[in-house]
Amino acid sequence: MDIIGIIAEYNPFHNGHIYHINKIKKMFPNSIIILVLNGYFLERGEISIESIKSKTELALNNNIDIVLELPFIFGSNSADIFSEASLEILNELKINKLIFGSECNDINLLKNLAKKQLNEEYNNKVKSYLDKGLNYPTALNNALDTNIKTPNDILGLTYIKTILKNNYNIEPLCIKRTSNYHDISSNECIISATNIREKIKNNINIDKYLPNKEYINNIDYNLYFKLLKYKILNDDNLSRYLTVDEGIENRLKNVINKCNNIDDLIKLVKTKRYTYNRINRMFIHILIGLKKIDKEKVLHNEYIRLLGFNTKGKNYINKIKKDTNIPIVSNLKNINSIIKDYNIKAYNIYNLLCNENILEFELSNKVIIKKDKTN
Repeated sequence: MDIIGIIAEYNPFHNGHIYHINKIKKMFPNSIIILVLNGYFLERGEISIESIKSKTELALNNNIDIVLELPFIFGSNSADIFSEASLEILNELKINKLIFGSECNDINLLKNLAKKQLNEEYNNKVKSYLDKGLNYPTALNNALDTNIKTPNDILGLTYIKTILKNNYNIEPLCIKRTSNYHDISSNECIISATNIREKIKNNINIDKYLPNKEYINNIDYNLYFKLLKYKILNDDNLSRYLTVDEGIENRLKNVINKCNNIDDLIKLVKTKRYTYNRINRMFIHILIGLKKIDKEKVLHNEYIRLLGFNTKGKNYINKIKKDTNIPIVSNLKNINSIIKDYNIKAYNIYNLLCNENILEFELSNKVIIKKDKTN
């Protein structure tokens, strides 16, 4: 039996994600599909417009068998850290295939580029471009001498590099994306999550793009900015937080009172070296208080949190859980971990920012169970 891994953020869960899952089921009809799900604060520094509970329910209702949580400390980080933590979890669950969406849909090209990333010459080129003041994504592209710039291809490349570096027995496969990440005007049945979020912002009806729009949360960005502003103004040691580097804390202090919202702050802080995504991640790390010293202590997952499963998924978990090196848990009451501590901080901040009370689910230690249709 094929054990398929998926890594996703679902911001929000839409028709394109259903297409992706159904395509996998068609390719591997007898497989088990395991999802590593990012939570409230995402890899590009975005705030999720759907809660973990909602995303888990939607995934289980659409042919996912097992849903596992990617902790905040890894999920709000760069592509390399995001990938390492996600694949460590999936490798523990003994997947033999990882399937991701791709704009280029050329797995051999991505494999060759990933191999290139692992040699010392490539790393020296990246460092050289960074020293010239280029941002990290541009330095990577220049060092590879390629034009892989779209988000899913970049992540896919990182997944393959992680698999090769760790010698995981996992075969990477890709499925062609049917929508353009950068397109924010299309009205086709399948459009990007970016397009959907743009339509929400402009009060355009999104019914036809989602299985259920009732799961969408309204994020209070005014409150988000006020909380962040308070933290920047009143914390005398911003440089202790992850991604606050190269003296940018001084820039933040100098411009914060000139801003009325997050967009204003980004415009005044952004430089050629600091990408939009890097700045957004930095804001999240400051707000949650993710310290560099704490992240340095945590290089690997200390537990794997089980969010939900169906009957097939439950049987599979019961079969393998005694053989995993990292414990698979649903009840976190007795877990003593920096990872758990930062997850709780993230839960509390998100609970303030959204219109849904998420703490009842997060603190209940309950797994979402998808019952068979025959029950």
